[in-house]
Parts: sequence; structure tokens; C-alpha cells
Amino acid sequence: MLAANPLRFLQPQTSRPDAPLFVFLPGMDGTGQLLRTQTEGLESRFEVRCLSIPPDDLTSWEDLTEQTIALIKAEMRHENERTVYLCGESFGACLAIKVALHSPHLFRRVILVNPASSFHRYPWVQWSTQMTRLLPEPLYRAGCVAFMPFLASLGQVESADRRALLKAMLSVTQESSVWRLSLLSQFHITPAQLQRITQPVLIIASQDDRVLPSRVEAELLTRELPNARMHLLPNSGHACLLESGVNLYQILERCSFLEPAIAAIS
Repeated sequence: MLAANPLRFLQPQTSRPDAPLFVFLPGMDGTGQLLRTQTEGLESRFEVRCLSIPPDDLTSWEDLTEQTIALIKAEMRHENERTVYLCGESFGACLAIKVALHSPHLFRRVILVNPASSFHRYPWVQWSTQMTRLLPEPLYRAGCVAFMPFLASLGQVESADRRALLKAMLSVTQESSVWRLSLLSQFHITPAQLQRITQPVLIIASQDDRVLPSRVEAELLTRELPNARMHLLPNSGHACLLESGVNLYQILERCSFLEPAIAAIS
């Protein structure tokens, strides 16, 4: 039996209870606040929910998956036919894969943005877990600042959004950051498991990702998922959804990833 759910969905700026549900699972920061530059377009067609994970959370993949599904089911309000789009970024994309495998019947379409599913295959990336664990707390916080140019193409991110990114990074405790890195080190999905995700999947990958080889991972997932396509962002970094030139809703439109009934919503 799970304890009281520590996860929550952030309340949207607008309420569209009759619209399809767009569920966003955030990256390592877990705040859910960094989708802010994308919500205006999405809220024109969806009721948006952003998962927020406590900054000191030490929950396993299994419990994160079950708690996320419980939140989604609560939002569906017993409307089994309500369309749900599931979107995950980086760490959240790994969680989205877990959630889709656990309850595939809940989701109409899946969007993965720079999924961190390759983390376990690169030892030099995994060393970051050990380094983060050993750093004194002041150096850990300084490291967050130093890491920002690698995490995002800062020249394409507005100053307010750069501040929001740093605030989100610093909000996570060092212990929780180490824990989430260890979860990524343990994350492994077999090709046979990926074959079970039969919904349409859109994988958005940044060519200039300096954190992970996102294009290579997107190409791999596109081959292994039975109904997947890839959209490449040629000049974007890992935290691409913060970039002023990236519009998630327009990407879904350009890729013809919106169902006709959703595209027609006024």
C-alpha cells in the first residue's frame, strides 16, 4: 500500500474541463514550473497538468509510476473516454515510458522530449552521480550555476526563464539530486518492452544537446517503438522547451501529431 501521495499536479492558468488532458512530466528539477513558456499554446486545445515532485523526494521508479497514474486517473473524473496526451522531458520522459508501459490504455499519444533513457549506457555520464554525492553543499550549489551553459542554449533563453531554470535547479536538495541521477543509472527498457507501447509516439530531440546524445537516442527509440517518429531541433540544447524559438504546440501541429478533433477545438 502506497503512502499518501507526495506528488501533485500544478493548477493551470485556465480551466478547460471538457478539453483533452495534456500531462507533462518534468525533467530532473521536478518542479513542473519550467513548462511556463509553452502553456499558452497548449492551453488553447488542452487542459494542461504539470507534475510537481517534492524537492527532497526519494521515491523509486515503481512508486513514482503508480503515484503519477493515480493523479492522472483522478483528473479523468471517471471519464474513461477522455483523451490524454502524455509528455515527458528528459528524466520525465523516462517516467513517461514507465507510466505508458504500466497503463497503456490511459493514453492516446505520447511525446518524449530529449529522453534521458540513454543515461545508463554512458559511464562518463554516470560518474556525475558520484561527483554530486561527494561535493560539499556550497560546491553543489555552485556546480548548478556552472552547469547551466551545458544544460541550455542560454543565448536562446530569455533572462526571466534563465532565472527560473536556476531557481528550479537550486530547489532540489543535493540528496534528491543524487537519488534522481541514480534512478537514471538504473533505468533500462528492453526492445521487447518498447514494442508494447503501440500508441503514436513523437520524439523531440535537440541536435546541440551537450548533456546527452539526444539525437542518437531518439533515432534508437524511433526504430524500436512500433509507431514512433522523430522531430529534430537543429540548434537547441537539452532544456529546449525554455528556448524562445521552440513552440511545443506548433511542433505538434507541424508533425500532424494532433488528432483532428483536438485541432478543431475553438
